[in-house]
Amino acid sequence: MLSRQLTGLAARCFSTSAAAASTNPNELKYWPMPLPPSAGASKKMNMFQALNSALDIAMKSDDSAVVMGEDVAFGGVFRCTLDLQDRYGKERVFNTPLCEQGIVGFGIGMAAMGATAIAEIQFADYIFPAFDQIVNEAAKYRYRSGNEFNCGSLTIRAPCGAVGHGALYHSQSPEAFFSHCPGIKVVVPSGPVQAKGLLLSCIRDRNPCIFLEPKILYRQAKEEVPEEDFMLPLGKARIAREGTDITLIGYGTQVHVLRTVAELAQEQLGVSCEVIDMQTILPFDEDTVVESVKKTGAAIVSHEAPVTSGFGAELSATIQERCFLHLEAPVERVCGFDTPFPHVFEPFYLPNKHRCLEAVKKIMDFRK
Repeated sequence: MLSRQLTGLAARCFSTSAAAASTNPNELKYWPMPLPPSAGASKKMNMFQALNSALDIAMKSDDSAVVMGEDVAFGGVFRCTLDLQDRYGKERVFNTPLCEQGIVGFGIGMAAMGATAIAEIQFADYIFPAFDQIVNEAAKYRYRSGNEFNCGSLTIRAPCGAVGHGALYHSQSPEAFFSHCPGIKVVVPSGPVQAKGLLLSCIRDRNPCIFLEPKILYRQAKEEVPEEDFMLPLGKARIAREGTDITLIGYGTQVHVLRTVAELAQEQLGVSCEVIDMQTILPFDEDTVVESVKKTGAAIVSHEAPVTSGFGAELSATIQERCFLHLEAPVERVCGFDTPFPHVFEPFYLPNKHRCLEAVKKIMDFRK
């Protein structure tokens, strides 16, 4: 059944032009983010280097900061913790057993005792054994103690999303599971500048944070990044591209897909699309989303996670509640499907530029 569904989808997605059918549907173009104001000296970095820089600064400026996880001592499978143990010693950067529940539980304990705990889950797909620790302990610790105790100095990093060959257990995007849980913050950067600035903000925030890193961007994304310490605000979206006709909303890797869609919509359809990069999933920036949709009158929400109960559903509901009288077409969601993440069918599962452009056309047809 899944095979037939995705094969049919492929035919629909790529019937728009011969050129589209002959190219890689998931070929990703990276759109750099401008340097923050007063950034000072900068250096070209990819995303894993920017994360490494953030961790280095956090550990240098805070003697209590500790990095832990599977294989972090030699740099981790994606090299984000490279050389940190050499700089700060085995007591502050150390490998853990292959036990996600233990990694997060240990991090909660360290944070509750006043340390800054930075825990790495090697792949976001394996964060689920730690689900109870995160949603029943870390998120509720301050509340259950009447603010006498907290583990707010806990940050959990995890690589997420598709890379082209990860399939069932190495391509998932679990952000929606945690967006339902008061007491934690959930952050997803879309490039090196954000990765560094948002990670430093998470580490220093007084609430437990889950920091999801789109792993396809670790080496693909490269841009000028401030060398010194800087932070970007949590809970604030950014306008990645201004437009007037349709608001495109995404986060992580999908921001770059939507930027490409906005260019294609302008070139092929004469449609001006505004692109919003959410940056923070919980708490999310309702006002930026609402103001944009009131201006454009239409919205497309896109993410790699399955469509049912994905974070796009929350965004769509908020838009319907706060922008109803401004909407000129139904809110469109272009997301992953309600199946396990496939391997051979990954090109058709992902919300690529062709599927998103079809949603733009659908909205414009509805307005006629």
